[in-house]
Amino acid sequence: MKASNRQARRTIRTRAANTRATRRAHRAVATGLPQTARTHLIAAGIDDPTAKRYAGAFSRGTTPTQTSQTEVKLKGRRRKTVPVKLYDTATFTARLAAYRPKDLTAAARFEQAAHRLAA
Repeated sequence: MKASNRQARRTIRTRAANTRATRRAHRAVATGLPQTARTHLIAAGIDDPTAKRYAGAFSRGTTPTQTSQTEVKLKGRRRKTVPVKLYDTATFTARLAAYRPKDLTAAARFEQAAHRLAA
């Protein structure tokens, strides 16, 4: 297989994965139920890898609307139950208006998302 074909296939795979993640996040947020910070960030227009990277820092210091439990798969067959912070739309929008990461490109993306939600 040629390198150009591999690159094209990889591009299509990543675009499809990003589209699926975005659609899933939009549907979850549209229900009106509290969602995780990562889900809200993806629905606000931030790409999935950036949302995954900054979700922890984004939610730090913010009181969650609700907490839930989920299972995380560990090595082998082991699983662990961990707490999950859930935020409603108002809490998320207020936090997004104030939060900016130190990375300038990521900060610009967060600022654009905040302006989109405010409008």
